[in-house]
Amino acid sequence: MNAVLRSLWDEPRPPDPPSRVWRDWALLGVLGTAVLLEGLFRPDMPWRVLSVVVAAALVPALLWRRTRPLPVFLVASGTTAVVTLLTGGAAPSAYATAGLLLLPYALARWGSGREIVLGLGTVLPETALPVALGQKSVADAAGGLVVLFATVALAAAFRYRARARLRELDQAKLLERERLARDLHDTVAHHVSAMAIRAQAGLAMMPSQPDAAAEALQLIEAEAARALDEMRTMVRVLRRDEPADLAPNPRIADLENLASRARPSVDVTVTGDLGDLPPSIGSAIYRLAQESVTNARRHARHVTRIEVRVTADDTAVRLRVSDDGDPGHPGSPGYGLAGMIERAGLLGGTCEAGPNPGRGWTVTAVLPRGGAAA
Repeated sequence: MNAVLRSLWDEPRPPDPPSRVWRDWALLGVLGTAVLLEGLFRPDMPWRVLSVVVAAALVPALLWRRTRPLPVFLVASGTTAVVTLLTGGAAPSAYATAGLLLLPYALARWGSGREIVLGLGTVLPETALPVALGQKSVADAAGGLVVLFATVALAAAFRYRARARLRELDQAKLLERERLARDLHDTVAHHVSAMAIRAQAGLAMMPSQPDAAAEALQLIEAEAARALDEMRTMVRVLRRDEPADLAPNPRIADLENLASRARPSVDVTVTGDLGDLPPSIGSAIYRLAQESVTNARRHARHVTRIEVRVTADDTAVRLRVSDDGDPGHPGSPGYGLAGMIERAGLLGGTCEAGPNPGRGWTVTAVLPRGGAAA
């Protein structure tokens, strides 16, 4: 039990709470208008002026519910409790204050563990005191607590769901980084091997063919520059301390393996000069195309054809994978797209996906030909 309480107390705030958006201002306007209309037209409203003033003063606190969840919750609950005690339990009684349930929701959704414990810890004494003074019945107090903790439970469920999704996204990115690490291992090993062979040849030819030795040095310099670019990219790759899988990685030439005449058919076209392309770029293009084809087969409805197009020029290699499925093709097929964006970004490129104007779905990726990190 102590471990559970300690874990709750040490729970950090969720990262990146949403900033204030137009919906917050719209909510503020709606609740403020509702408070004024209720004050004007509700005939049985006790302590009319005080109820309207208190409710109108508390509604703006919703603007800070994500960034300052505990102070805002304490101010709102403390004000309500004090006014209730001073008026004998009759105020504030504006129905529009039901919108203030967003404050305990925000506390449980965006607050830290200790903020949640401290905030909810003030609820029981604030609820018990009016009951002890005879200003509120036990049934009314219990009903209020049920509504409050149901709101907190809903916020906790959304908080858990968001955390689970974040973990899955991180796992997808980590898996893509590990794959990229294997690709870069092969690339750097290739460059170093080429430099070693050319250095041996240059040493052997130096006494009799100085010009050939100088040419070998120039080739070694070029290979070293490429290896340095790949190493700079590798620095950005985060890996777990596990043995690397050093199996050969696929290249653009292997895209033909994706072609299929079966339904849905896959048509592969490669154009442009692909000579002297870094292996990491070739492998990345293959991985992106493979994932795109897999997503189209798995998620596109009534798809009959998938087209894979690769074009290369002096500066970049472009990949386009499109299908002719129904417009209902989902925008987030699993977490593969997150890994694809991560892979392209680590190589200094971009990857985007979206629906076609008519039917189908298209994934486009652009990678710099040199493979330099962004």
